[in-house]
Amino acid sequence: MKKSILYLACMAVPLAYSCQGNNSEKKAAAKTDSVVSSECYLAIDGVDTADLHLNTSANGKITGDLLINFKDKGDNVGKIAGGFKGDTLFVDYTFKIGKNNPEVYKNPLAFLKKDGKLILGVGQIVTSVGKSYFEKGKPISFDKGRFTFAPVDCKK
Repeated sequence: MKKSILYLACMAVPLAYSCQGNNSEKKAAAKTDSVVSSECYLAIDGVDTADLHLNTSANGKITGDLLINFKDKGDNVGKIAGGFKGDTLFVDYTFKIGKNNPEVYKNPLAFLKKDGKLILGVGQIVTSVGKSYFEKGKPISFDKGRFTFAPVDCKK
């Protein structure tokens, strides 16, 4: 009986320690995921507009919201997540088209940061195993993009 209690106690100590270790890892992850800055942008192309809200975390990850209002097609409403590589922001855009459409779409987007603005690029997109991405070796054109996002004050 005494050996059973001793074995149980020996097994409980590492278990208790591992739970505390996970807790500190979660706290560290929360610190690096905390938002350190927010920026808002607006783009207008004729009758179509786009609102972009970016959050930058301590680890450099970019998240946010992108709403594109197409006058004739309806709205694209969704979330972005990604990061900068040099002066280019690469994100995955997860969105719905219109308010009554339950389908969710996911596409890559690229924004060139130039003169304080973000220019939406156009590139060849390929899909493999259900994931869409820009085709390697094919350039992304920032001259052909419809939207150039200018900084605006964020709405609270």
